[in-house]
Amino acid sequence: MTREEVFEKVREVLVDALAVDEDEVRPEATLNGDLGAESIDFLDIVFKLEQVFGFKVAQGELFPDNVMSDDRYVKNGKVTPEGLETLRQRLPHVDFSALDADADVSKVAEIFTVDALVRFCERKLAAKA
Repeated sequence: MTREEVFEKVREVLVDALAVDEDEVRPEATLNGDLGAESIDFLDIVFKLEQVFGFKVAQGELFPDNVMSDDRYVKNGKVTPEGLETLRQRLPHVDFSALDADADVSKVAEIFTVDALVRFCERKLAAKA
């Protein structure tokens, strides 16, 4: 499956799950900020990706579990170096350059982009092949 084919399937999932227009689903669009995803939407997105692509997504594999509520990983409203490293290990599909520039906890949501979902799906499909 080509990157464009994966992107188109991810776009369909997001249009369905978030009730957004196709043209809003661009690679750089953030799930929260640009597409209006809320926490409950992430469960729906995971479920739909599993259906469309035929793979299973383990809890915390696509979106982190409990990292932001752990005192080792967040201090004074900033993600600690240990927190960033933990996120990098758990989320190899995510581009952390924005968070590297500003480790404010409020910026964490911005790393979850359409392109991160596409990369995640590509990795899962490659591992399945």
